[in-house]
Amino acid sequence: MSTFEYQNAFSRNIGWLTPDEQLHLKNRRVAVAGCGGVGAEYIVALARAGFQNFNIADFDEYEVHNFNRQAGAFMSTVGQDKSKVMEQVALDINPQSDIKRFDDGVNKDNIDAFLHDVDVYVDGLDFFALEARLLVYKYCQDKGIPVFIAAPIGMGTAMLNFLPGSMSYDDYFNFSSVDSLEEKLVLFMIGLSPSLIQLKYLVYPEGANFSQQKTPSTIIGVKLCAGVVASNVLKHVLKRGKIIAAPRAMHFDAYLNTLKHTHCRFGNKGLLQRLKYAIAKKRLV
Repeated sequence: MSTFEYQNAFSRNIGWLTPDEQLHLKNRRVAVAGCGGVGAEYIVALARAGFQNFNIADFDEYEVHNFNRQAGAFMSTVGQDKSKVMEQVALDINPQSDIKRFDDGVNKDNIDAFLHDVDVYVDGLDFFALEARLLVYKYCQDKGIPVFIAAPIGMGTAMLNFLPGSMSYDDYFNFSSVDSLEEKLVLFMIGLSPSLIQLKYLVYPEGANFSQQKTPSTIIGVKLCAGVVASNVLKHVLKRGKIIAAPRAMHFDAYLNTLKHTHCRFGNKGLLQRLKYAIAKKRLV
């Protein structure tokens, strides 16, 4: 029976990483809120990159409708807690992993513990979990914790990061300008994906309805998110250079073979973003 040894398990990373850099990843701690679509793939990608210290949070259980995109969703896991399943996945990759689970999700009662002594926060929350997202972003902003987020939009990924010294999430998204949850979600969507290139192949618009908290997602987008976020987390932790951060964002769409870089200097307060908001609101709310 094979035994686990860290250097051997991640030896094929060496070349793209130095041996010292690989060991540096081993000692960092990453917080991941959400163990569903993108969250589960973040955990897998980061664990295979050699990170082994995680704080993970999710209150949900697997259901059959998760099968199209979630790494831990199988017939054998239906009804099981997502956080517990993904903890086991990470431990199967690296038995030396130190994983702190938060089975009630992230809330005001446990956020101090969830983000205690972490190097980065990775946002894997459900698109509609805006209350929890704003709570975590505010905490990270106050504590200077880098926030990495990528949205699986269509068959692509839209990346937007909030780093110490970059534009704040509140200034960028402009949530305070609207009242309802549905309106805030529209602002969130156009802020994540200012280019809106995915609308070119949204063949069944009825599949997206914010008032019903319903939006389509594909495994293609989810997998791309994992690669983009994991590479940026690695780059940040190893201090390898500049990272795209708000008000700049990036959207790569594999279906369209298109890469867009955006710079919303005024966030969602800008004239063009306000126009996009008006159009998207009519379609989605």
